[in-house]
Amino acid sequence: MPDLSVNVGTKRRKTLGGMMANTVKDLLGGHDPESVAIGAPGRDWLSYGALRALSEQVGADLRSLGIGASDRVAIVLPNGPEMATAFVTIAQAATTAPLNPAYREDEYRYYLEDLGAKAVVLAEDEDGPALVAARALGLTVLRAAVSDGAPAGMFALRADGAGGDPKSGDMPGEGSVALILHTSGTTSRPKIVPLLQSNVAASARNIAASLDLASDDRCLNVMPLFHIHGLLAAVSASLSVGASIWCAPGFDALRFFGWMREAKPTWYTAVPTMHQAILSRAKRNADVIEEVPLRFLRSSSASLPGQVMEALRETFNAPVIEAYGMTEAAHQMCCNPFDRQKPGAVGVAAGPEVRVADEVENGLIDGTGEVVISGPNVTPGYESNPEANAKSFFEADGKRWFRTGDQGAFDADGFLHLTGRLKEIINRGGEKVSPLEVDGVLLDHPGVAQVVTFALPHPKLGEEVAAAVVLVEGSEATEREIRDFAAGRMADFKVPRKVILLDEIPKGATGKMQRIGLAQKLGLVESA
Repeated sequence: MPDLSVNVGTKRRKTLGGMMANTVKDLLGGHDPESVAIGAPGRDWLSYGALRALSEQVGADLRSLGIGASDRVAIVLPNGPEMATAFVTIAQAATTAPLNPAYREDEYRYYLEDLGAKAVVLAEDEDGPALVAARALGLTVLRAAVSDGAPAGMFALRADGAGGDPKSGDMPGEGSVALILHTSGTTSRPKIVPLLQSNVAASARNIAASLDLASDDRCLNVMPLFHIHGLLAAVSASLSVGASIWCAPGFDALRFFGWMREAKPTWYTAVPTMHQAILSRAKRNADVIEEVPLRFLRSSSASLPGQVMEALRETFNAPVIEAYGMTEAAHQMCCNPFDRQKPGAVGVAAGPEVRVADEVENGLIDGTGEVVISGPNVTPGYESNPEANAKSFFEADGKRWFRTGDQGAFDADGFLHLTGRLKEIINRGGEKVSPLEVDGVLLDHPGVAQVVTFALPHPKLGEEVAAAVVLVEGSEATEREIRDFAAGRMADFKVPRKVILLDEIPKGATGKMQRIGLAQKLGLVESA
């Protein structure tokens, strides 16, 4: 297999004196203090100089309130510039644990207790379930206060009531935990993923290199900042090269092109469902696309259908860089190069080493198998979960490899093609069906806008193939027509026996469509 694991960009970047960033603090060093770093709708820009000063102040505030370098600080803030700067500044002084602002009280209590959080950062006026849960657990409540007219991302940290005894000024090193996130927990209890300062820094460097990011780049971020995609690809990678990030308050297809006009970005990153929603409004916003030409678009966190990649490229007249990432890798593992994007492939290795392993035995193989990774961006292991670590890590060729849970294979050019999550592969009476393959066929139907193929429990076969479909506006395609279309293009056992037409496919908190458990969500089977 050709070695395409490095130099996947076009060499726009300039290194900063050969210095290697090994901590979050290192990522901010050496950039022009007058350059803009963080922006938001209707707000003045926050400069790199101001961001560094804010980092020093937040570190001092945390120590004065009894928060040490190894203490865990949960962050529950709305998506936007303060969420970005809270992560960046607190990670330089303690361990961050961003949480979804949409959680309910029981969820906050579970996650805060599971994380062992010492404090939680809330908006100044927040009095909802996060506050109730934090007080019930006896945590220190910190408020991120934003003054009228403050630049984007500028906040002052204060405690609700008394803080703890002041701590020393020791700061985290490269081996300290910078960020803790939970796995999605689709089929089991969520696992705690600790990412070291060195993991975050390595991933930021990898992403910046693969995207050829430079100080004149600007990311329009619409990704949630409690998720690894937005935290690393949009925020950390940009900051590592002195670029700027314009933080939207979340994703809204109706406002996206207005944000483009205001932010004037050179790129944005999103999940496939967001790209599809943007495409649905692109024709009526052709003037914005011409007025604000993008250098590239990026897609990650779920497989991008080839049809969508081509439509985005034609619409924006820019490369569409699909990347492959996951929380345990501090996001990115593979990325399509700028000089060649393959629809249906997640790219070449872009940072860590990426190989294929036997799905049962601990050994590297050729052909199709479980995708495994090894590199400085990979978590050292799940916290307090030796059973999961024994299943997920193994030694081979003198290296420690992490099992991603994804099935795939490399082609002759070194591009990785995923066939799906191992747990999502449909086993129809012994015949294995890749949901991604079925998705791709159904998306060729002119009346299909979105599709997610999933397993439907079957009393004799074990599992049957089903598909949830959103039609193109104005289409009158029927379930039978879509099934007949598929039957002419794939083996009979792969054809969905049930097609459900929906106005919208249920999605998770980060905008990804969830295959596992979809049959239950749609009421097709009784919940366990």
